[in-house]
Parts: sequence; C-alpha cells; structure tokens
Amino acid sequence: MRSPAAVRPALTVAGVAGAVAAFLLIYGNRHDYFDLKIYVSAMRWWADGHALYDYVQPDRVQGELFFTYPPFAALLLWPFAFIPVELTIAIFTLGTSAAVCLTTYWLVAPLAQRYGWPRWYAVGLAIPLVFLVEPIRETISFGQLNMLLIVLLLVDLLYAVPRKKAWAGVGVGLATAIKLVPGIFLVYLLVTRRWRAAAVAAGTAAGAILLAAAVAPRDSWQYWTESLWSTQRVGRTDYTGNQSIQGMLARLVVPDQPPRLLWLVLVVVVAGFGLWRASRAAAAGNELAGVTLAGLVGALVSPITWPHHMYWFIPAVIVIIDAAAAEPAGRRRRALVAFAVAAYTVSVFGVVSFIDWGIAMERTDAVLPFLLRNLYVLLSLVLIATLPTRSAPDVGLYHISRKIDRSVRTT
Repeated sequence: MRSPAAVRPALTVAGVAGAVAAFLLIYGNRHDYFDLKIYVSAMRWWADGHALYDYVQPDRVQGELFFTYPPFAALLLWPFAFIPVELTIAIFTLGTSAAVCLTTYWLVAPLAQRYGWPRWYAVGLAIPLVFLVEPIRETISFGQLNMLLIVLLLVDLLYAVPRKKAWAGVGVGLATAIKLVPGIFLVYLLVTRRWRAAAVAAGTAAGAILLAAAVAPRDSWQYWTESLWSTQRVGRTDYTGNQSIQGMLARLVVPDQPPRLLWLVLVVVVAGFGLWRASRAAAAGNELAGVTLAGLVGALVSPITWPHHMYWFIPAVIVIIDAAAAEPAGRRRRALVAFAVAAYTVSVFGVVSFIDWGIAMERTDAVLPFLLRNLYVLLSLVLIATLPTRSAPDVGLYHISRKIDRSVRTT
C-alpha cells in the first residue's frame, strides 16, 4: 500500500489537470475555429480554379479578411479542400494538442532532471498549465497552425543547431516559408555566428518558395509582388489583439497613423538590443534563453502579432524558473519566482479573453486602458530587458538527445 506522501503528487497533478479542464470547458470555444475555416474556404476557392489571393470574406472587426499565408503554406493546406471541415478541425486540434504536450516535455524534462524533480510530476503539472495560457487557447479555438511552426523551430534550434547537424537550419527555413515571422530566427542564426545553419535555413526557405512558384506560378507572383505588400489584407493595426510595437503605437493615435520613423527607430532599437542579448545567451550556453529572446523580438517588430503568436511566454517562464531554482534561498530567488508567477499570470489573463474591447477605433488615452490593451507588448519588453541568460548546459532537446546517446552506448 502506497504512503500518503507517494499519492499526494499524483493527486496534485490530477487536481490541476481537472481544474484546467473544467475552466477550458466553461470558457468554451469562443472562436469556433474561425481561422481554420478561412483556410478551408480559401483552399476550396483555389481548388475551384480561382486566384488564391483574391479570396475574401467579411468580418465585423477587420472589415475584410483574406488568405495571407505564403504560397508554400497553401500547398500544405491544399489537401484540406477535399475533406470534411469537421475532420480538418479534429486533425488540427489533435495535432496542436500533441505538439503542446511534446514541446512542454522537451522544455520541462531537462529542468526536472537538472534539479532532481520527479520528471512525470514536473511535466504532468506543466502540460495543463501550458494549455491554460491565452496564446494556446487562442491557437486551438481559432484553429491556427502555430504549434507546427514551434515544433519545427525547437527541433532545429534546440537540437540540430547546438549539435551542428548537417540539416541544422532546415526547420527554420521551412517555418519561414510557411509563415514569414519565423524569419527572425534566420537573423538569430547569423548573430550567433551559426553561418552554415543560416545558409541552410535560407536555402531551405528559398527552395520551398521556388517549389511553390513552380506549382502555382500565377498565385506566387501575385503574393510576392502584390498581396504581401497590401497592408489592408492583414487587419487593423490598432485592434487590441495586435500585440506588436506597431499595434501599441496605432492605439495611441488612432484614427491617425503612427509616425513611420518612430516605429522604425523603435524596431531597430528593440531588435538590436534583443538580438544582442540573445547572442550573449547562446554564447553562455543557454540556448533556450537565446531562442526565447529572438522569438519575443520577432513578435514585437512584426507589424501584426496576434495573441496566438505569443508562444514565447511559455519558454520565458521556464527560463525564469530555471534561474530561480539555481539560486540559493534568499531575496533573489523569491524575486525570480515572483517574476515567473507574474509573467505566467499575464499570459493566462491575456489581452482579449476577458475584456471585450469592441470594434470601435478608440485611442488609449488613460493609464489603465494603455496597460491592459498592451499587456503582451509591455511584458515582452520587460522580458527582453531582464530575462536571465546565465549558462544552462544541456537545455532542451540537446539534453534529451545526449541522454539517449548515452543509453544506447551503455547497451
């Protein structure tokens, strides 16, 4: 018969998982796979012989919505034009859920190993807590494909690149060809002097773009010469859901446009400082901190960054917990724990989940609305400035792969 001390951790994991599941059930699927249904409708429109980037549908907030992904992403989504949308929803939901569980294990298991925590307990607690954050809730309920990109990026940047695999850079290149924002990690490879991986990433992205151009030359030409540069296709920059520097500036001056020069200056400063800190973290051996900082930079400098793009708060919290666990008991450890709790709380509360900001163009002319409407922007800036970057050897997939290698050699 097991002692109460042995049963208590299992009950804790079960209690946390049950509480999160109950909340998500009550919270509901507020977006009804809205983005996924746009993908499917656009693919069916395309399969019927229409120009892909001419697809448009009305929206109460954005006015009109278009298919905005690059042509290579369209090639991957094209088969979903021919299967029932219910099956597509099931595939995306299960795929995203599996990716959340897998990536959480990759990030948390090495931490547990390093500090002697029971791995099943740490991962078992972490997975439901990750499902609770707004970026993951939004990813699932919109039917987004973000977690596919996260898997590609983490496998590449936390396993292939540190181990100098021949294919290091492929994941970054594919993610960039699917959605342009991950291109920030190509810059990250350059500033961390991973020249070969950067060349492979650029070559992979170029190859995927050329493949799409060969299959769909007319649509590729339209995307790269016209649709990509049409700002009205991506939505209103002032909408609260846009948690980029551009979005914050737009909310300050709407219905006017923010000064382009001011935006460019802020982008250069944030990108320069953030990537500098990312390169220092990588040089110190903390690959996870470096990748996280680069991801936060990419979110801030992109003209449009929706809440479901902000996955990088999750590894940021893990990096802070790692730093706290390495500290002796005292004021600094307590400060780091409080920082981790605050960052996690902000990511759970979010910017669009519990406050209906409406659809009107309203300036943020008071302190509290400014803070609430820009929570992710402000948290990202704080993290870029203060995220711990101490050396953390054997982080992530690199650590796990080394354990596997040692196990194979001993057998």
